[in-house]
Parts: sequence; C-alpha cells; structure tokens
Amino acid sequence: MVVLAASIVSKNGKVLVSRQFVDMSRIRIEGLLAAFPKLIGSGKQHTYVETENVRYVYQPIEAMYLLLVTNKQSNILEDLDTLRLLSKLVPEYTMSLDEEGICQTAFELIFAFDEVISLGHKENVTVAQVKQYCEMESHEEKLHKLVLQNKIDETKRRMKEEASKIDQMKIEKNRGNKGGFMSSMGSGRIESSFNDMSISSGGGGGFGSGSGFGLTSDVDSFSSKPKGRQPSSATAPPKGLGMKLGKTQRTNQFLESLKAEGEMIVEDVQPSKSTQYTSAAQKLTDPVTLTAEEKLNVTLKRDGGMSHFDVQGHLSLQILNQEDGLIQVQIETGGNPGVIFKTHPNVNKELFANENILGLRDPSRPFPACQTGDAGVGLLKWRMQSVDESMVPLTINCWPSESGNETYVSIEYEASSMFDLRNVVIAVPLPALREAPNVRQIDGEWKYDARNSILEWSILLIDNSNRSGSMEFVVPSGDSSAFFPITVQFSATSTYSELKVANILPLKGGAPPKFSQRTQLITENYQVV
Repeated sequence: MVVLAASIVSKNGKVLVSRQFVDMSRIRIEGLLAAFPKLIGSGKQHTYVETENVRYVYQPIEAMYLLLVTNKQSNILEDLDTLRLLSKLVPEYTMSLDEEGICQTAFELIFAFDEVISLGHKENVTVAQVKQYCEMESHEEKLHKLVLQNKIDETKRRMKEEASKIDQMKIEKNRGNKGGFMSSMGSGRIESSFNDMSISSGGGGGFGSGSGFGLTSDVDSFSSKPKGRQPSSATAPPKGLGMKLGKTQRTNQFLESLKAEGEMIVEDVQPSKSTQYTSAAQKLTDPVTLTAEEKLNVTLKRDGGMSHFDVQGHLSLQILNQEDGLIQVQIETGGNPGVIFKTHPNVNKELFANENILGLRDPSRPFPACQTGDAGVGLLKWRMQSVDESMVPLTINCWPSESGNETYVSIEYEASSMFDLRNVVIAVPLPALREAPNVRQIDGEWKYDARNSILEWSILLIDNSNRSGSMEFVVPSGDSSAFFPITVQFSATSTYSELKVANILPLKGGAPPKFSQRTQLITENYQVV
C-alpha cells in the first residue's frame, strides 16, 4: 500500500473526515492525525513533513488541511498529483469550506475519495468522471422503492377503511341489535374483507378466472382485484365468542405487516431466478475464487436491424485467506479479435501480454484478502463492440395490428445458438388498461403488472429445444408505439470472450491453492425501440 489515509483536519487538529485504505486501528489513525498539526512549522513553505514511519502530504484549504498519510517509500510526485485531484473534488461536494460544510457532506467526500484511490494507488480518473461515477442511479432500486411505498400507502388506506367499518358496527350494536347475530355477521364481514385484501387470494371472481391474473405472483395483484365480497369466504366464529378480531390468523398477519411498515406485504412475491443465482454466486467456499462477468448493452430496431451492441466484461479475484495472496493467475482467452483487454494498473502488463499471466508488478506483494460478499479485486477488464447482427443472442419481433376496437399483438423471439439463456423476461409496455390483457397463446409464462401497465413474458430456459417462441394477446385499440420500448433481461453461463482460468501459480512454492471459476453473462440495457 502507498496511500494509508486521506483526511481533512482543522488547523487545531480536529478530524473532520478520514478515509483509510489499509487495515489500521482507530487509535493509530487518530494518533497520526493528532500529531500532524504539531509537526508543521509556522514559517515553512513545504507541502509535506516526515516522521520515522509515515509521510504527511498536505495542502491548506481555507481554515483546514487536506492531508494524505503515506508510507515513506511512496512517490511524492504521484502523491502530490493525487492531492491536487482531491483538492478539486472537495469544493464540488461541499457547499461551504468550513467545518459544518465538510461534516454535512462527509459521506459524499468519502465516496469520491474511494473513486480516486484504490488499494492505496491513484486511479486514472478526472473530476468529471468521479462525479459521474458517484451520481449513477439504479433503476431497479427506484422501482422497488416506488412499489414498496405504493404498497404502504395502499395498506394504510385499507386500514382506515377497516377501522371505520368496525366503528360503524359498534354503533349499530349499541342501538339495540341482537348481539350474537350482529357479532357473527360483523366477524364474517371483517373476515371477508381480509380475504379481499390477501395478495394470494384464490377466489374465482375478478381476474382470477379466465385471464390467469390471479395465478401470478404479481406484487400489484391485490390492488387490481375487485372489492366485491365473496360470501363463501366469510366464516362466522363459534356461537358465543363474539367479535375477536385479534385472534384470527389473517388479522395477525395484517397487523404485523403494518408494524413492519409494509415490508411483509410482498411476502408472496418469490425472488426471481436471476436474483437467486446472483446471491448464490456471492457465497465463497474455495480459498480462491475468480469471477468473469460480462454486461451486455444492445439496442434493436422494431423494424429490424441493430443500432447498438456493446459488451463490457471484468475479471475479479476473491481470496479468503491472506496467506493465499502470493499467487499469479494464468488464463486462456477464446481468441476473439473483437475483444480488447485492459489490465489493472497494478498488474504486470508485459507478463500478461507475453504469457497470459496476471500478476502484480511487485511480486513480493500479495493480493489482498476479502470478506464473503465483497466484490473482490479487479484484475482485467475488456470490451467488445460490433455491427454484426449475428452477434445478438436474442431478437424480438413485435407485430401490433388493429381490428375493430381491439389490437392484436403478436410477439416472437429467436435465440442464437451461441448461448443457452436463463431466466428470460421480456417486458412489453401496454397502454393504460382497466383489466389484464387477454393472452390467447404463449410459450412460457406471463404476468401483468397493473400498476406500471407492463406485461412480462417469462421463459425459464432457452436452449436447443426452444430457440424460437411466440406470444399473442389482445388489448383495447391503441397506438402501436405504446408497445415500445420492449425491455429484455436474461443471463447465461458462457461469455463472448470465452475467458477461462487455466491455473493458479503460487509464488512462495508448494501446492497451488484450490480455486473455483464463475462465469456469467447478464443484460445491463437490452431494448427493442
């Protein structure tokens, strides 16, 4: 490691922000930063000061110091360049260059520092690139939060309705109605209401019959279900018990979901296969794990052809035990001329170019160990772009046609034989509908997201047995452009680069540690526009 920590301290020694890039105790970093103001002379113009163990490279910012704590073997010119870049970033994220402004944006500054310094070394980035990396948003996260908030609001509204019904029944009971009869009817009414609210309700009314809507695990199915009560689901309690709302299982589940602020509402929504695959991939069992992942960005035209094709991949290394860090990785590539490889700055480029071996420039330095679930250390990244349509793994053809007051939509897919695709989801936007679309024919499964008006076509696996498939559905008459853009998601266990790990070479001698390799191709942005 070169840069031990990047900090912002006041001139009297108060630590405002500090980001460590090596494992060190809190007492040690506080001691190093507390000693810094005492080492600075009042009349000196130097930008660094040294002790027996570390070097302080600093720059004044208003009434504070931007400080790098490095080891004495580091290149001071590189440290000064890193310091200048950090000094440009601080005003970008801080409204006022004082203690209050720094403390309010402490986390933003730490994230920016992480983009500049990796493993103690400066990354080749600019201020604009750092801001772009830190401002990236997750569409899936925003969508999840939106759905969750809508569920919470809907549950609170239902809760108020049920509370008003209970109050009304109490008023009717106090007017002199028969207690036993009214208690039974009231309890049955409440039970029926909870049956209507259940997400996994299997009643025969509404979308549950005919359209198949009630059979899906759509998170919005309960909000689209008709509010009419079904007499068969209203079960009266035993005679003499009266109204015991807190004793029923459905009521307990309903109250628990409210206590959890809506988190329990989507219990019946099963996680997708791709999510399970990703979670399983994070569980490390071998001492050394190498993960090769490619992200596919494709834009297809609705009338045929391709306007964009881009593949970005990376190879990461995860080591459980630090004693296994003194290694080199020998790889094999598929020889695809369109794939351009680029090694990490700390990796020996000549060794990779001549022998396809990935190792650190300093052979005496081990690769750092990581915890289970960490992303690991990046060794290699690559990119491939193409204008050849045969490289596209999955093509989608959508044919909307109007007939009277209805629009018939036929969609078909054709998959290339290059990959076996898993967990394929083709999301087709629809015009605003009052009820689910009428799906007449489908190869696979479907569900309708009523809140976002999206029809999702799911195929668990596409291999040689089903390289093509189709779906046909009917909706009320609408504009054909309303069915675009179509978004596609899938994964595969093969990649375009065909990168494989051939061997692990130990540098300290002895038997090589056991290793495993994981390969995955996923879609990042795959659309038909």
